[in-house]
Amino acid sequence: MPKTIVFQSDFTYKEGAVAAMYGVVKQVDPELEIIDLTHEIPKFDIWSASFRLHQVVPFWPIGTVFVSVVDPGVGTARKACVAKTKRGHYIVTPDNKTLTHIAKFIGIEEVREIPSELRFASPYKTAVFHGRDVFGYVGALLASGQKKFEELGEVYSDYQSYVLEEPHIDGDALLGIVEILDPNFGNAWTNIPITWAKQLGIEYNDLVEVDIYEKERLALQLIVPYKSTFGGVHVNEAVMYANELECLALAINQGSFIHTYHINQGPDWCICIRKASYV
Repeated sequence: MPKTIVFQSDFTYKEGAVAAMYGVVKQVDPELEIIDLTHEIPKFDIWSASFRLHQVVPFWPIGTVFVSVVDPGVGTARKACVAKTKRGHYIVTPDNKTLTHIAKFIGIEEVREIPSELRFASPYKTAVFHGRDVFGYVGALLASGQKKFEELGEVYSDYQSYVLEEPHIDGDALLGIVEILDPNFGNAWTNIPITWAKQLGIEYNDLVEVDIYEKERLALQLIVPYKSTFGGVHVNEAVMYANELECLALAINQGSFIHTYHINQGPDWCICIRKASYV
């Protein structure tokens, strides 16, 4: 199996940053296989970068190296690091809360600070392209075996992390957050496990009451059916379903839930789900 390095960033493909990173990787080891997780993370959106790693990392072979570059603090005093997960994957990233979901759902065995002297010998000196000169370079050294994890700096434990709100059950209500958006299809994913719905007697084909708040503001009040898939409702109808991570999610069949109802993501977007008491 070829040695692999998996990239994500908020760079898009609109200019040459992604290709420049890949050029550095190929200079380190032309045989390295480069895979894209995504380069369409919304710009500066560290929360989404953190979640996408959680969504993808568990499905990759042990030892895979991930490089995540969503770095609004590039060139500042924020640390550059490499983390080893408890399952044996590696993540090369700015220490800016990108490791939050991995730490929570997979676990981190150790984090090392990349030393300042470990830089690609670029002819262009800049403080604003660590994706090329630090993260891509160090990721390639690690993935190719030219550097061992233990050689990539000193261990430290106070890496940055968001406070993740835990979902919970309060009486007849499931309470959580809109944890992430599915930007292409317009779905809203919660952090509420589908098994909790069953605990409250919510089964497929039931109707549920959904309240979504942005902080204290009621952003949406809706009654929708709970189905196993989008096609359980007519086109352009809203539905609650079980997403690929076995959490509750909201969609419009062949439409956009998030654009229709102006929903966003993160800790400020709270959701309450109950079995509907009326039709």
